[in-house]
Amino acid sequence: MDAAFHEALARGIEALGLPVDAAARALLERYADRLLAWNRKVNLTAITAPAELAEKHLVDSLVLLPFVAGARTLLDVGSGAGLPGIPLACVRRDLSVTCCDGVAKKIAFVKAVSAELDLRVRGVAVRAEGHPEREGLPRADAVVSRALADPDRWVPLGARYLADGGTLLAMLGREVDRAALDAAGAAEGLTLVGLDVYELPVSHAARAVARWQRK
Repeated sequence: MDAAFHEALARGIEALGLPVDAAARALLERYADRLLAWNRKVNLTAITAPAELAEKHLVDSLVLLPFVAGARTLLDVGSGAGLPGIPLACVRRDLSVTCCDGVAKKIAFVKAVSAELDLRVRGVAVRAEGHPEREGLPRADAVVSRALADPDRWVPLGARYLADGGTLLAMLGREVDRAALDAAGAAEGLTLVGLDVYELPVSHAARAVARWQRK
């Protein structure tokens, strides 16, 4: 990876105060390298500039670290190339992560890179439709999706995979009306416990993370 990648990664980690040690940074770099290598043959990401990938894939995934601090298991729905699950596993090497996606070639990458990096990540080639037992998916302490940004769609689906006391997370591209988030959670017996708004430090792109827990 080039100097721009390292600068963007370091700047994002430092600006957002993320707990990422040198060993984790090395794993993140190896993951990014394999992602771009596979992407030449398999369509995994439209972002191919290393610095942009560092910020918009890696740093944006790692923003979740404080919100999954107490989790032992995490389910990443519609994971694609393993985002945000694999970057989180690079830092939280005790975290058991399941990445699911309906596109088999993307899960083939998830399995290959996780084995190469010796991460506690399992890839499952299935489209999550709210039936965890039938789909071979776990109920997890933390359930997240980057692919499903619409809370009205994501909350009813994600709630099906929550373990008792677990946290459902939504990664939003913009600030969303809190009342709408409250209502989306309440319809599934969940309480909105946080809405954190932040800005990516290089691109200044606006982001938000919403969190719900079962009542």
